[in-house]
Amino acid sequence: MPRFRPSRRRLPLRIVVPSRNDPLLRRFTELIGGPLGHRTAPGIVEPGFFTVERVLIVLTTLAALLSVLVKTPCRVAGWVLPDYFYMGCYSDWPVLFETRGLAEGMFPFLTPGGVFEYPVLMGLLAGFTALLVPGSGVSAERSLAYFDVNATLVAVVWIITVITTARMSHRRPWDAAMVALAPGIVVAGTINWDLWAAMLAALAMLSFARGRLVLAGVFIGLGTAMKIYPLLILGAVLLLAIRTGKYRPLMVTATTAAGTWLAVNLPFMLADFAGWAFFLGFSRDREAGYSSIWYAYNTTVQGQGLPQLGPEFINRASLVLFLLACIAIALLVLSAPRRPRLASIVFLIVAALVLTNKVYSPQFVVWLVPLAALAYPRWRDFLIWQFVELLHWWAVWMYLGQFTSGGAPEHNIDGAYYVLAVLAHIAATAYIAYKVVRSILHPEQDPVRRLETDDPQGGPFDRSGDVLVLDSYAVHKWRSRIGSR
Repeated sequence: MPRFRPSRRRLPLRIVVPSRNDPLLRRFTELIGGPLGHRTAPGIVEPGFFTVERVLIVLTTLAALLSVLVKTPCRVAGWVLPDYFYMGCYSDWPVLFETRGLAEGMFPFLTPGGVFEYPVLMGLLAGFTALLVPGSGVSAERSLAYFDVNATLVAVVWIITVITTARMSHRRPWDAAMVALAPGIVVAGTINWDLWAAMLAALAMLSFARGRLVLAGVFIGLGTAMKIYPLLILGAVLLLAIRTGKYRPLMVTATTAAGTWLAVNLPFMLADFAGWAFFLGFSRDREAGYSSIWYAYNTTVQGQGLPQLGPEFINRASLVLFLLACIAIALLVLSAPRRPRLASIVFLIVAALVLTNKVYSPQFVVWLVPLAALAYPRWRDFLIWQFVELLHWWAVWMYLGQFTSGGAPEHNIDGAYYVLAVLAHIAATAYIAYKVVRSILHPEQDPVRRLETDDPQGGPFDRSGDVLVLDSYAVHKWRSRIGSR
C-alpha cells in the first residue's frame, strides 16, 4: 500500500477559496467580480478586519436571526395546536415549558417525582433556562420568554459550532459557511436543544485534531450526556486505531469519555434511578417515530389492512440494521486504498444511525450538517440535500396538523405524500453518504485531500502509515509482523 509522504513545503499556508475551488460557487460570483484570481494568495496576505472567522460570525448571526423570524407567527399568536404546525413554527421549547412542569418550577432530575424524556444534561439545560424566565406559572408571555432565552443561547452555540468547524478544516475554513448558512439549521435549529450536542461533538473533534485527547474525551462524554450520537465518534477512532495500529488515542479518549459521562450521570442514578432511567424506558417502549423508515412502513401498510410493526420488533430490527451498517463501514475503512479521514467515518456512522433509528425528528439534520461540511464540502451536493430536507420539514408539519389534531383539510397533505417526503429525505441523506463513500474509495476525488493534505481532523492518526489493510498482500504482511514478535 502506498504510504502518505508529508510535504516538505515551508511556505505560509494558503486558504482554499470557494469561488475558485468549488464548481458551483465559481458560476455565481459575477456579482462580486468573478472568481478570485490565480495570482492571489489567500491566507498569506493580511485580510484586514474581515477575517474568515469574523465573516463566518456575521453570516451565522444573520442565519440565527432568520431562524427566529421563521417562528414569528408563533411568537405573535402563541404556540397553539394545530396552528403551530400549519404556520411551520413549531418548537419543543414552549410546549415542554408548559406541559412538563417547567413553568411551575419543576427542575428535571432534581425535583423529586419529576420525569423528563431526555438525557440528563439536556434535562438540566431545560431546567436552568426555565430559571431565567421571569414570573411564575403558565402563560403565553412566559412561554415566549422561554423560547427567546433558548433561541439566544442556541445562536451563541451555533456560532461556536461554526468557528470550531472552521478551525479544524485546515486549509478550508470557508467550508464552515455550510454550517453557518445551512437551511436545515435555520428551520430546525430552534426546535430543540440538538445544536448543543452538535457543538460538543464539534469541540470533541477539534480537540482530537489538535492532539488533546483528554479534552476530546471530556467533550464526547458531555455530548453523550446531552444526546447519544457524539459517542459514535469513538467508533471512528476505533477503526482508525485498528488500521494504523495506534491504540493509545482510543484508550485515552474512550476512558476519559466514560469517566465524564459517569460523573454527569452517576449522582442522578444514585439519587433517583427510576427518574434517571425514564428516558431509556420511554425510548424503548415508544412507537416508531414520525419520519423514520419504520413509521413510513406502518403508515403504508395501514392503508392496505396489513399488520404493523410493534416497538419490540422495531427495536431489534433497527439495532440489527445499524450494526450491519457499522460492519459495512468497518470493512470500507479497513479496505480503502488510503486511510479514510476521521470526519468521513463519523459522518457515515451517524448517517447510518439516522437512517436506521426508530425515531427521526426534523432537528436531527443538525447532527449531520457540521459532519457533512467536513466530510464532503461540495456546495452543489450539500444544497441538493438541504433542499430535500426543507421539503421534508414542511411535509412533517402538514401531516401532523391533520394526524394529531384533525386540522382543516385544505391545510393537510395525505399520508402517501408524507411517506414520499420521508423517502426523499432518506434518499437525500443516502446520496451524501454515497458521495462520502466514493471519496473514500477514490481519494483523488476527495476535495479536502489536495496539496498533500492527509487528515485535518485525524490528530494522532494524521500522516500515519497502515498496519492492517484488508487486501491479500497487506494481511499477509500483518500476520508476518505479528508472528515475528
